[in-house]
Amino acid sequence: MTQILYNSTRNNQNKLTAAQAIVKGIANDGGLYFPETMPTIDLDWDHLKDASYQTIAKLVLGAFFTDFTEDEIAYCVDRAYDDKFDNELIAPLKAINEQVSVLELFHGNTIAFKDMALSILPYLLTTAAKKLKIEEEIVILTATSGDTGKAALAGFSEVPNTRIVVFYPKDGVSDIQERQMVTQEGNNTKVVAVNGNFDDAQTKVKELFNDQALNKQLKKQGFLLSSANSINIGRLVPQVVYYVYSYAQLLKNGAIKSGDQINVSVPTGNFGNILAAYFAKLIGVPIEKLICASNRNNVLVDFFNEGIYDRRRPFYLTSSPSMDILVSSNLERLIYLLNQRQDEPTKEWMEQLINKGSYQITQTVKEQLTDFYANEADDFLTATTIKEVYQDNHYILDPHTAVAYAVYQQYLKETQSQDRQNVTVIAGTASPYKFPESVLHALEVNTAQLSGRQLIEKLAEISQIEVPSAIKNLFDAPIRHQEVVEIEEMKDTILRFLIKY
Repeated sequence: MTQILYNSTRNNQNKLTAAQAIVKGIANDGGLYFPETMPTIDLDWDHLKDASYQTIAKLVLGAFFTDFTEDEIAYCVDRAYDDKFDNELIAPLKAINEQVSVLELFHGNTIAFKDMALSILPYLLTTAAKKLKIEEEIVILTATSGDTGKAALAGFSEVPNTRIVVFYPKDGVSDIQERQMVTQEGNNTKVVAVNGNFDDAQTKVKELFNDQALNKQLKKQGFLLSSANSINIGRLVPQVVYYVYSYAQLLKNGAIKSGDQINVSVPTGNFGNILAAYFAKLIGVPIEKLICASNRNNVLVDFFNEGIYDRRRPFYLTSSPSMDILVSSNLERLIYLLNQRQDEPTKEWMEQLINKGSYQITQTVKEQLTDFYANEADDFLTATTIKEVYQDNHYILDPHTAVAYAVYQQYLKETQSQDRQNVTVIAGTASPYKFPESVLHALEVNTAQLSGRQLIEKLAEISQIEVPSAIKNLFDAPIRHQEVVEIEEMKDTILRFLIKY
């Protein structure tokens, strides 16, 4: 097998092995690591339709991470995808009707799709560090719009030779999301709320990764920064697995025949999940259209329709908070790829985004966006969709998944009649129990007098779905993290936690 190296989207000469790129997280030039070539994988659907999630994960990860041995990949996969998931299929595919199935990515520790990649990242990272003979303690530094934080905390809690610091926007996540983070156990964990939105926190985190003086100071103290966001290639590639798996499951269920094209609709914020679907298409999964679903923070909709990325717009807090993002970091990887892997234009566009707040891609790149369809769903349409799907199919969507379903419906109306449409997979990104108040409101239940615990109990009564163990005792857990800081205080907060100065 030919070894695949990873280069920065802003400097093609900055090349690392997969292990090095996973540990590094983000390049020193601010770019994101991207495979020099896409792997060639034998997707034998006759075999894969009966394969377990773990088997498909080993196939896909082994093809991308060529410097890991077969045994190392197997070690990571087998420990990541075990009984911590409450469904033995790991990512079950639930048919809503003949045309639509929901890929349930929320059966892990934190009942959100981030568990799929963040269950394996700690094993990939510590295995990579061992391969590279790294002696420093690895510090995971991440900003979260809600789900990444808890999933990363759960994944890295008490993992030897690691620490993790998570920043989240105060008042910018759901009550359940916040409580999941602030009750996190583990002496190596630190959770901090910031006065600002997710984009503010993420921009500062990227700045700290590129702060050479900080990195030098930390190295002297025996620490090495790394990332758990989807800017880390070790987060992105594991997400490719479940799109391969979903196609195999459609075959097994008889919903499609081998070679049939499908569509995928993904609720999209930081662009990592839908980019993973695009990677799946590039390695041979027959995906025709990637439906990019946004909420009221519709910066990606304008990008795909106009070729202009402009973050200079109002920032809205919505019922789908994990998508409340105006700077979609992983989009950098897509435009780099579609621009023939040219690093200079990518670097210029990203600098324009930082300095001017916007950039415009060339017509040549814009013409290559035809694999994607983009549209938005506001809170009203999201709530309406939750209600209608429940009434018609007795299936409850969380607000993020409802955004994807609503935009899929818009795509149908704008393209062709449903009876001629491809089978579509909706990426089910969170359990409805993650956002009980929004879901109950959509179902026209009066929630005004209900506490957090009562919201969960009421949703259980209506849905007849067992409360996930991840949140069953959440409101009995003690609050362990209460610090709130300003954006400019984030650096000192990290240093105090690590160095105790």
